[in-house]
Amino acid sequence: MTSATGERRSGNGRAGRDPYDLPAVLDIAVAAFNDFGYEATSMGILAERLGTSKSAIYYHVSGKEDLLRLALDRALSGLEGLLALEGATTGHADERLRFVLRGAVRVLVEELPYVTLLLRLRGNTEVERQALARRREFDHVVSGLVDEARQEGTMRADVDARTTTRLLFGMINSIVEWYKPGGPITPDELAEDVITVAFDGLTTPSTPE
Repeated sequence: MTSATGERRSGNGRAGRDPYDLPAVLDIAVAAFNDFGYEATSMGILAERLGTSKSAIYYHVSGKEDLLRLALDRALSGLEGLLALEGATTGHADERLRFVLRGAVRVLVEELPYVTLLLRLRGNTEVERQALARRREFDHVVSGLVDEARQEGTMRADVDARTTTRLLFGMINSIVEWYKPGGPITPDELAEDVITVAFDGLTTPSTPE
């Protein structure tokens, strides 16, 4: 039996601390949100997956929406943090863009369930709408890097910067549908493959005769 304070009673009546801390609760909640959808996931489902009571979950958070907010913040903070790093703030615009895109791939892989949840948002709640606004701001900064690179002459100028950004992240975001952590492709290799395809294409460079 588990109390609202997160304590569990063993068969001999002694109390022991529930093994689930907030990060563990959050991991299981995100997995459930991705499996069933946020709206269809009840606190009862979460308690069942945790093997504990709903009151034990309320010990950590105020409710399902609080779990969603924490999960989305984790995904977005990883992406937003890239923009403050030196590689994103110094150098030519195309170099900074490559740095941010590599970082975005790594964040996606490292936080795969959390980014998957972010990408599936529909904006039905205020928490979701706030998260989508933060994501749009991140995309806006990346579009600015694309525009700077176009002005510097390091990227082609005949494609709209916003279209380029959407296509770049369309490729990156698709990774959540097929990438398997621990597989033959490491996160760094995956990031380099994305950069190669995005900036160099798939055709073999022609050899001068």
